[in-house]
Amino acid sequence: MTVVPDQASDPWQQGSPYERYIGRWSRLIAPRFIDWLGVPPGRRWVDVGCGTGALSAAIVERAAPASLTGVDPSDGFLATARAHVDPPAQFVSGSATALPLPDRSADAVVSGLVLNFVPDTAAALAEMQRVAGAGATIAAYVWDYGGRMQLIRHFWVEALALDPAAAALDEATRFPLCRADALRLAFEASGLQAVEVEAIEVDTPFADFDDFWSPFLGGQGPAPAYVAALDPARRTRLREALRARLPVAADGSIRLVARAWAVRART
Repeated sequence: MTVVPDQASDPWQQGSPYERYIGRWSRLIAPRFIDWLGVPPGRRWVDVGCGTGALSAAIVERAAPASLTGVDPSDGFLATARAHVDPPAQFVSGSATALPLPDRSADAVVSGLVLNFVPDTAAALAEMQRVAGAGATIAAYVWDYGGRMQLIRHFWVEALALDPAAAALDEATRFPLCRADALRLAFEASGLQAVEVEAIEVDTPFADFDDFWSPFLGGQGPAPAYVAALDPARRTRLREALRARLPVAADGSIRLVARAWAVRART
């Protein structure tokens, strides 16, 4: 049996460990996502599931918004976002299926690395459309967990070799939404128009194996939660299996790729 209790599989609360694990790579995807959307300056934005503010920061830096409201249920993430994202961004507590915003109050409603964690995708997309004005942009991106989100894919390949029951936590299995065809179908089924899907890839260089491994010790997310629940001997076996698997250059560095699937549409 897998050693991770179900309730520990998705702990997203603390900003600093998340930044080391995934946030630093999300911050590379977010600017490219905003550029791809091509929303004109001076628009009203909403960032659904804003987390630590990676996507919100890209909106402020690249889209010249008239306003930006980030919404997230985690007080820890909101505190990190408030500390690091400049005005006009503001951040409020709320969920993807109950946004604390008026009808038709936004020109662009976006979400980064969140939709797959929302139990009811259709309800989230309906809520995003509720707060969007006519002709608004609705868009999102999610990691390609089953393909070229390599740092997580390598992890689960080795974890499953040692503990097949850990498949219950593998995001590639748990999140069928995180595929290009599934994203397109979800957006089309919600009634959105002109749906487009695009792959966005970034390099994820690690200085050495410790730079790769230590973020998995932070407890934020399914894979780090799994590591935290292992006894020391099993944790060591997993660590050394990953060390043997990864492509290590002569200088000790490890160069991987992270791919996200991005989707955009109009109300």
